[in-house]
Parts: sequence; C-alpha cells; structure tokens
Amino acid sequence: MFPYPFLTIGLIILWMLLTHFSLGSFILGAIVATAASWAMAALHPETLRLRKWYLLPKFILIVVVDIIRSNVAVCTIALRPSRRGRRSGFIDLPLESDSPTILAILAIILTATPGSAWLEYDRRKRSVLIHVLDLVNEDDWRDLVKNRYEKLLLEIFA
Repeated sequence: MFPYPFLTIGLIILWMLLTHFSLGSFILGAIVATAASWAMAALHPETLRLRKWYLLPKFILIVVVDIIRSNVAVCTIALRPSRRGRRSGFIDLPLESDSPTILAILAIILTATPGSAWLEYDRRKRSVLIHVLDLVNEDDWRDLVKNRYEKLLLEIFA
C-alpha cells in the first residue's frame, strides 16, 4: 500500500505544517501523500547506493561555501552593474557520469547556485549546457563542475 513509507510520512508532516491542523486536512494530506508515493513507485527510481557516505559532510560543506561565495559575487554584480568586462555565456560541459542520481544532484547544485543555471542535458554526448552570469574563464567552470562536484559525487555514489 505504501511503497515509500518515509516519503508518505514526510509529505503528511509537510502538509500539516503548511495547512491548518484539522482532521479533514490530515485526511486530505494522507490521500495526497499516498498518491505521491504511488506516483514515485511508478517512476521506478534507481536504488541509491552510498559507497562512501562519510564524504557527504565534506561535499555538503563545499556546496554551501560555493553558494555563499556565489551569492556575494552576484550581489556585487547587481550593486555595481557599470563595471566593464563582465559577460554572461553558455558552457557545454562533458560529464563522466550518466547516473540519474548524480545528474539530478548536479542539476540542483548548479541551478541553486546564484549566477549559474543548468539548461539542457544531452544524453548522447553526455554533456550539460549551463548558463553563467559572469563568465570569466570557461576552463575554471569546467574544472569546478568536473573536479569539485562530479568527482566527489562519483566517489560517494559509484
């Protein structure tokens, strides 16, 4: 009945936090959470295998620090728009991984980081097209994604 019980419970709790506490709200939240759990089961997600789980705190710290740095950089660009030499652009990044889990995590990181956005993934070329607000050096971005994020994700999950 509940293929993903933790997902169902988490969604019910989230539903109750976002709405008022009542019996009707709980029943509706339980119905929505159960339907979402069934929909998730229909997607047949791959089983998540954490090979080196002890690297997760390091990875999370790296991502949080990069997001903070990017926030400061984007604020600087927004507050000083007249500075010349800034250009936005697109980068085609080849990736080693084709794991949906790793690709989803990379997409979330690149989109959540101010100043960059994951636009398109080409499965045949195994590359991703990203947009960068302040593109100074394409090789620095390739190095950042490949060696800072993807390499560590491959160690954690592969």
